[in-house]
Order: sequence, then structure tokens, then C-alpha cells
Amino acid sequence: MIRTAAGTRSESFGPAEWGLVSFLALTWGASFLFIDIALDSLSPGVITWLRAALGATALTLIPAARGPVDSQSWPQIVLLGFTWIAVPFTLFPLAQQWIDSSLAGILNAAMPLFAAAIAAVLLRRLPSRIHVIGLLVGFGGVILVALPSWGEETNAALGIILVLLATLLYGFSVNIAVPLQQANGALPVVLRAQVVAAVATLPFAVVGLGESSFTWSGAGAVFVLGVFGTGVALAVMASLVGRVGASRGGVAIYFIPIVAVILGVAFRDESIALLTVFGMVVVLAGAYLASRKEEAA
Repeated sequence: MIRTAAGTRSESFGPAEWGLVSFLALTWGASFLFIDIALDSLSPGVITWLRAALGATALTLIPAARGPVDSQSWPQIVLLGFTWIAVPFTLFPLAQQWIDSSLAGILNAAMPLFAAAIAAVLLRRLPSRIHVIGLLVGFGGVILVALPSWGEETNAALGIILVLLATLLYGFSVNIAVPLQQANGALPVVLRAQVVAAVATLPFAVVGLGESSFTWSGAGAVFVLGVFGTGVALAVMASLVGRVGASRGGVAIYFIPIVAVILGVAFRDESIALLTVFGMVVVLAGAYLASRKEEAA
């Protein structure tokens, strides 16, 4: 049941791929800020459920998303609903009770390394040399930007661990999303995975209602998170990894910390260390190398 596949396009990223990457960077980079805003009035369980429910609702308005899927794909789709949405979407709001949105975005950039490692195991094939270098350089940048936060209070360390666990699940999920997208299309797969996640997280939302209150800012933030950061963005990511594979598709995540840091500083009065800025430059260098043409290892 657990398998992946190579992308349908091995060339260097072109305008279409960079367009998908840019959309994901802006949408998911901003999502950490919106999670912070939503947490001011909503519990993590409520946020997670609303994201999945709103994302699924938005996709049902697109006729292509209501198309059929292969019956043999359903076990993987159910698994995708848990590993790509239900569990990590719960872990991020929990973690951001203890760490800044900018740090959460930075740590999320470890996903391409996890995705590449899992792809290598499932495909029994190493990425090309330049791709490996790009992934390692990018991950080195992630370590640099995270270093200023290590050594803080224990809760901050716990938040970092939760984000890394969610990121590991993302790396696993994009791998199993590749053959699903190639067989059924991105929209039908993502719609059904979000329905699975909404059903799975409903009990946590019910429990969290007592700790939540209505505010217009919270409602607006979770609406954007659900419709764009969940419904549309997951479909875009599934399309990207179907084209270029899980390893190279993960390069989109490298750009998320830049957006998350800028928005965190601008709107949440969060601080940024000089080492973090240097780490961001290293991450960008790794992203460029990882986007190059795939060649034999």
C-alpha cells in the first residue's frame, strides 16, 4: 500500500513549476501567521477541523474535484488524509502555542530532506548528485535558522519537536501523493483526503469548542487557512509532485520560511536573529540546486 513514483518531468523547473512553487511559498508561508491569529480565539482542534472542512467544501465547488477515483486508491487516500492533514495540521497549532510562527515556518523547511530520504527508500534509487547537494545545503540552512531558538525554555524545544514530527509526516505524504495524483488527478484525491481528515478530527473540534470563542479576526484567519492554505494549496502541491516527483517537489517548502519570517516580524512583532538571515540565504542556495535537471546518481 505504501509506495511512490517518479515524476513525469525530469527537466529543470520551467515557468509552470516555478509558478506552482511561488503560489505554495506565499500561501503556506502566510499560513503560520494566520494560525497564530486563529489561536488567539480558537483551540488547536477547532482550527484543524475547520481547515479540513473548509478546504473540502471549497473543492466541492470545482466540478473536476468531484470526479471519480480508482477504488484501489482509497486505502492510500485514507492514509493521506491522516498523514498529510489530520495529524500534522493538529501538531502545528499545538506547537505554535510555544514557538513563534516564523520559527514554525523555518523548521517546516526540513520537509524536502525527509521527502527525498523516503523517496530513496521507496524507489530504491538515490537522487542525482546535484540534488543531494542541494538538499543538504538547504537542510544546513534550516539548522542555522533554528539554532537561535535552541537553548530556550523547555516548551520551545517541545514546539520544535512537534513541528519536525509534522514535517516528517509531510515528507511521507508527498511521496504517496505522487502515484495517486498520476492515477486520479490532484483535485479528486485531495478532496477525498480532506473529507477523511475532517471526519477524523471532528472529536477534537468538539472537545475544543469550550476553549474557543468567536472573533472576526479568528474567523477570517481560519477561512483563509481552510480555503486557500488547505483546499487549493494541497491540490497545487499534489500537482507539483506529480510532475517533478516528491524529492524535487519539496523544493517549494524551502521558500516558506522567508515568507513566514517576514510576516511574523511585520505583523506579530517577532524578532529575527542575524544567523537566521544567513540561514535563509543558505536555504535559497539549496533550493536552486535541488531544482536542477534530474540525472542519474
